[in-house]
Amino acid sequence: MLSTPQGNEQGWSLIELLTVLTITGIMSALAWPSYQAWTVRGQARSAIVEMASELRFARQLAMARRERLRIIFDRESRTITLRRADAEGLLQVYYYGDKGVVVEEPSAGPELLFYPSGRSATPTTIRLRDSQGRETTFTVSITGRVSVS
Repeated sequence: MLSTPQGNEQGWSLIELLTVLTITGIMSALAWPSYQAWTVRGQARSAIVEMASELRFARQLAMARRERLRIIFDRESRTITLRRADAEGLLQVYYYGDKGVVVEEPSAGPELLFYPSGRSATPTTIRLRDSQGRETTFTVSITGRVSVS
């Protein structure tokens, strides 16, 4: 008859496994709010970069095409639309509704116009707020320069 020597058994007891799972669950519960805040900040930052890029693109395109271009901020549909100013033609639509941000009415109204020189028709300030209340401001100067603060 073969016998196995005692003390050579390997493995985890049920108590040890439950202890590890409990500690892991507590740590996950503590980390979850930080993870959510990090995700919201990332989405908002992405929207900020993309919106600034859209405004800069519109300015560059106006200069390259040598025509006036309009940017229309539609707060209800949460879009920024780029159109030709002097003729029919939709050039681009940026949808920010899934980014978790709110764009307030631009200070110069819902439309922004870039001339072929790259200048803006009127200077404007655009405020953007994320779901945690942090605010970012875009400024489009009369020269057409887009800055984020």
